[in-house]
Amino acid sequence: MKVTSLVYLRRGNEVLLLHRVGSRKQEGVDENAGKWVGLGGKLLAGESAEACARREVAEESGLTALHLDYRAVITFRSDEWGEEEMHLFTCDSFSGEMGRCDEGELHWIPLDRYLSLPMWEGDRIFLTRMADPAHPFFRLTLTYEGERLASAVLDGRGLEKRGEEWV
Repeated sequence: MKVTSLVYLRRGNEVLLLHRVGSRKQEGVDENAGKWVGLGGKLLAGESAEACARREVAEESGLTALHLDYRAVITFRSDEWGEEEMHLFTCDSFSGEMGRCDEGELHWIPLDRYLSLPMWEGDRIFLTRMADPAHPFFRLTLTYEGERLASAVLDGRGLEKRGEEWV
């Protein structure tokens, strides 16, 4: 199972997102191609989730994360991409100058707009939950069949799809 960290940096009413276009990913096909995601990647041997998150923010944006809020553990299951355990963080305290990213284009996106961008369907579930800092730490399991979200389990409770939303 792949283990990763993902960070969403916030600046006022904006969130920093990476649009995965023009990626030079060395491992072959990019499962996130064309999608908007947070900053992050795989844990290195012996690296903690928080250390990975800080390293990935620096590598992908040139910024230094000063304080990370550990928000969730997300388990992805996919018939195409295998399994992944992702440690999710938010960060509203950082320093430095934003640089260029080899993995796509970095953009500050208004919070009232970012959920309308192309992303994995399950991302909308955890992004909605973590948008409110009052929500406690949570666990989410997302199961995909191709790019279709087949099931979602939040803190042990199965969610149902109603229209375009999982509740």
